[in-house]
Amino acid sequence: MQPNIKKLDPLARLAYQALDDMKGQSITVLNVMKLTTVTDTMIICTGTSNRHVKSLAQSVAEEAKHAGYQPLGIEGADQGEWVLVDLGGVVVHVMQAQARAFYQLEKLWAVAEESEDAPVEARPKKARPAMKKSAKSGKPAAKKAAGKAAGKAAGKASARPAAKKAAKKAPAKKTVRRK
Repeated sequence: MQPNIKKLDPLARLAYQALDDMKGQSITVLNVMKLTTVTDTMIICTGTSNRHVKSLAQSVAEEAKHAGYQPLGIEGADQGEWVLVDLGGVVVHVMQAQARAFYQLEKLWAVAEESEDAPVEARPKKARPAMKKSAKSGKPAAKKAAGKAAGKAAGKASARPAAKKAAKKAPAKKTVRRK
């Protein structure tokens, strides 16, 4: 799914085109303007190897320099698993498939975007399991049962030290070695 490149700002378009020219895979463009003040656009791309990830990031930085934009920073180029190119209004994440699957940046920013857009009243509430109340105390039965279990455990715990003391008082058997 390719975004409408014409709708992107010039810097984002330039970064996207550089990634696409270098055979970057699964290029995703996220508009995060409403979610953070750090950047306006995030571009996430997958590279096939350490070398491919490094070259994708280097290509984005070089194309930006040729167009008159100075990259603010490049992080992770030494390892090549995840390289971040900060262009100011656009942040480019170039990742290997394993790192991208693990961190799931699209999912992270999509969740934030959904919760930002939805009014508080319209947000779905989490369903809670129904609790049965005890007829005598009016407290939830689960809490009452947990309290009983804790009391029993405390009783067992106090019996253990007494058994250890009794074992210490009993005389130990001596073994005799014969020549």
